[in-house]
Amino acid sequence: MNPHVEEIDRDTLAWLSASGMIGDEGHLERFRQARYGLLGARAYPYASRELCQLVTDWCVWLFAFDDAFCESDRRAAEIARTLPQLYTVVDDLDGGEAVENVFARALLDVKSRIAAHGDADQLDRWRTMTKDYLFAQVWEAANREDDVVPTIDDYIFMRRRTGAMLTVFALIDVAAECRLAPAEWRHPAVRAMTEHANDVVVWDNDLISYAKERSEANIRNNLVSVLAGHTDCTVQQAMDRIGRMRDQAIAEMVALGPVLDSFRSPSVSAYARGLEYWISGSVDYSLTSSRYVDAWR
Repeated sequence: MNPHVEEIDRDTLAWLSASGMIGDEGHLERFRQARYGLLGARAYPYASRELCQLVTDWCVWLFAFDDAFCESDRRAAEIARTLPQLYTVVDDLDGGEAVENVFARALLDVKSRIAAHGDADQLDRWRTMTKDYLFAQVWEAANREDDVVPTIDDYIFMRRRTGAMLTVFALIDVAAECRLAPAEWRHPAVRAMTEHANDVVVWDNDLISYAKERSEANIRNNLVSVLAGHTDCTVQQAMDRIGRMRDQAIAEMVALGPVLDSFRSPSVSAYARGLEYWISGSVDYSLTSSRYVDAWR
């Protein structure tokens, strides 16, 4: 746990409130009770006070965008029409014009802080992953709108993007203040480790959030429902299968450990540890957060 957890939790809620992304007091109170600062503190226990605040604010932006925008009753076309406003901010093409969309304004704030702490390669990596995430939301919205349960292969491929984990993984070396060189980031072993960690976190989330989502429109975009819908298995059998998939992904990460150690790179080692912190931290957070626990009662 990051030692600055209490200040981070307090200040990330203040940042969210000031952003205007969550205008409803009841919804804001749910964010307060969920204590998202604990997620950032668990996922980035090694980060300085300022950098842990930055990455936690980004996580909260993702939760706010997902809850108040993507998983609302907005149609795919409406989400698609919003993307240019967000892409303009991410791509620095606003030409100095005022940013009116509240999500875009908060996104600009986060991007500016990443640029202040990271170099051009780190910022570009985050920008690329963020645009990929944003575009994937249109696909997910279309599934809800058309009542489509995606195929297993399609879901696994797109979940690596809709889950936004690549956007937070891209900030691990920024938070650790131990820069990954472009060649290290692109190395097949690092990419494989990243993909496995991504799968583990989003599959864990699908398992943990199933109780919350099972009565909502977005249940089609959950691996439990996808497996149950395409294999005629029960919900429990689907969950058991996901558990085995998760165990295999963890085993692949363990097998890649000696390969990454052979690099003798402090940056690669710090990045691999950062992936591990995200896996354990996200589970620890989810098993104690009102965001998920309230749905189990």
